[in-house]
Amino acid sequence: MDTLLNAADSALRTLFARPHASRHCPTLPGQVTELDGADKALAGALMRVNHVGEVCAQALYASQAMSTRNPELRQHFLEASKEEGDHLAWTRERLDELGARPSLLNPLWYAGAFGLGLLAGRLGDRVSLGFVMETERQVESHLASHLERLPPGDHASRAIVAQMKDDEARHAQEAQGAGGFELPGPVKALMRASARVMTTTAHYL
Repeated sequence: MDTLLNAADSALRTLFARPHASRHCPTLPGQVTELDGADKALAGALMRVNHVGEVCAQALYASQAMSTRNPELRQHFLEASKEEGDHLAWTRERLDELGARPSLLNPLWYAGAFGLGLLAGRLGDRVSLGFVMETERQVESHLASHLERLPPGDHASRAIVAQMKDDEARHAQEAQGAGGFELPGPVKALMRASARVMTTTAHYL
């Protein structure tokens, strides 16, 4: 019952509450962001996509924490979720600064990610950790592409994305160290295709 309540609390907080970070938002000292209309719109769209990724991360870790019977692994997922909560808060704050809105489909993204995490968890802890490994690797690659696409003068967004990228890489390494199973190639390809649909849609909606 406690696990179910925690999962429900995570969903409500992620979708309807104002997120608060436990770490200060990354900045580039001495770098001031000044964007024109087109660059501001592009940065807003890209940060909306990144915010959606963090909504999904909260869903994934909540469902995987609920699925495992290993208390140490459950704590591992909850700690990772806390760091992803920082990312959620940073990206939402940056959206506000850019005058952009979160995705209108966030409840749908959350529900889908929760279902995938639950399925991975039901297949066993090693598969669940393997799912984390591959997800975080793909997110790291996605964030690297955003560092290339963000306007060069958007120092604020770039600092946030760079820190997120480092955190995601570490999460993948920690999942591997905890015994994560390397997923088959077709599963990885399916995950990439699903992520492409989500990111393309979230760019606009």
